[in-house]
Amino acid sequence: MWQHRSWQGRFLPHPLPADERLRAYAGWCTAVEGNTTFYATPARETVASWARQTGPDFRFVLKLPRVVTHDRRLTGADEELRSFLTAIEPLGPRTHALWIQLPGSFGPGDVPTLGRFLRGLPTTHRYAVEVRHPAFFTDPAAVAALEAALGAEWVPFDTTAFFGTPPTSDAEREAWTRKPRTPLRTAALTDRPVVRYLGRDDPARTVEGWQPWLPVVAGWLREGRSPTFFVHTPDNADAPELARRFHDQVRALLPELAPLPEPEPVGPSTLF
Repeated sequence: MWQHRSWQGRFLPHPLPADERLRAYAGWCTAVEGNTTFYATPARETVASWARQTGPDFRFVLKLPRVVTHDRRLTGADEELRSFLTAIEPLGPRTHALWIQLPGSFGPGDVPTLGRFLRGLPTTHRYAVEVRHPAFFTDPAAVAALEAALGAEWVPFDTTAFFGTPPTSDAEREAWTRKPRTPLRTAALTDRPVVRYLGRDDPARTVEGWQPWLPVVAGWLREGRSPTFFVHTPDNADAPELARRFHDQVRALLPELAPLPEPEPVGPSTLF
């Protein structure tokens, strides 16, 4: 997302070379979702550039390629998985978790396949699984079977605030047809919870919708967990600023939480 056009000149200096934008983004937020890796495995040289632009504590949550999770459904994609893992090696400790997003058709009957896949993954990485089949949110037996098979984090994608009222913008109307309607889930399975939250294009409504998460995230931190919370809106125009507002509100509950870094100036200082 550090290439997002509407952020240029607002959150990130402009003009700015493409291979410097991640460095500027890292002044706003300390983690990023690697969604583009779902569509294509990046060149190793590209990943090395990401590492050069970020400190060792910056967090990448990288999505496994579509060919592995959706096309092959976790079976028979060893070569593609190896290529992906080789490509991301330059990130080193910055790879906070590998994100396994599964299609909505991947249901309770597929849990044994998921379990075998997870057991075969290298232990050098942490893993986080996002499921979308309705049974994993309504059927206690399916939930129990999934949790038993995971040995990894379960990523909630919270769309409850987004679907609370009808859409009011073009971006919201488009997202309305594409995003999953999943019930709220706030349980963490590991010491590294990963949450994806989708608000509205109206910042006030986005802030209102994340209020239930504040005590949850503060509670995880008090327990010694290290959560990563991603803030989205349909157009993502205000996402970096909103992420910092969320962090500030968590700090209000937990003052010992370190502040986020100070972003670099977007433009030169001027008297006029």
